[in-house]
Amino acid sequence: MPEQQIIVTGASKGIGAAIVSDLDRRGFIVAGLSRSGEVPAGYGLACDVSDPHSIAAAVDAVAARGYISGVVNCAGAHASGPSTDLPVEGFENTMRLNATSVLAVCQQAYRHLVRAETSLIVNIGSFYDKLAVAENVAYCASKAAVGAITRCLAAEWAKDGVRVINIAPGYIETDLNREFLAKDKIRAWIGKRVPVGRTGKPDEVARLVGALFAENIGFLSGETIYLDGVQGINL
Repeated sequence: MPEQQIIVTGASKGIGAAIVSDLDRRGFIVAGLSRSGEVPAGYGLACDVSDPHSIAAAVDAVAARGYISGVVNCAGAHASGPSTDLPVEGFENTMRLNATSVLAVCQQAYRHLVRAETSLIVNIGSFYDKLAVAENVAYCASKAAVGAITRCLAAEWAKDGVRVINIAPGYIETDLNREFLAKDKIRAWIGKRVPVGRTGKPDEVARLVGALFAENIGFLSGETIYLDGVQGINL
């Protein structure tokens, strides 16, 4: 059997980098896609997930090295601001990066995934997909779309042996937000608002992703798994 690989987008930093490292630690061959092509483990390829042509080229390059048995869509960005001032172009840009790219990567990978004995796509969404968050209309809409894409592809591709799962993290501390989350006011708010009393860590998301691939639970597909310290259901 040729070597089977897992593609991870947004692989150069934050949650994506942690996922690459965890999958590599578990013995998977990981192809990390990012704008820079830099990855902490496995091997990296430069890819702009907002460009369908760039996605197609990257997936083809991975496929040339062996079978593709998994995909993790982690690339994305947060955008916020008053909805009254949000340009339509800005909304569309957020949707393209956070949601349209997920569909585009899945489409390009599909023809390779169906060749594997069993395959899995894990999309990284957000618990914002079900919350009413002021000044976050584009981000919330894009992450809700990731959940919908997950459910629809899971239903459509189940017959082909392709499972699709959405992981929706809550507040996760990364290099990009660590300074903000360290502020006394924010720490106090997190302590009151999040029942477990803290933010999550990238490696916690990564270990969940790694476990899904390692355990290969064939009857689990189409679901959104919330990893938010109970915040999303704590009224």
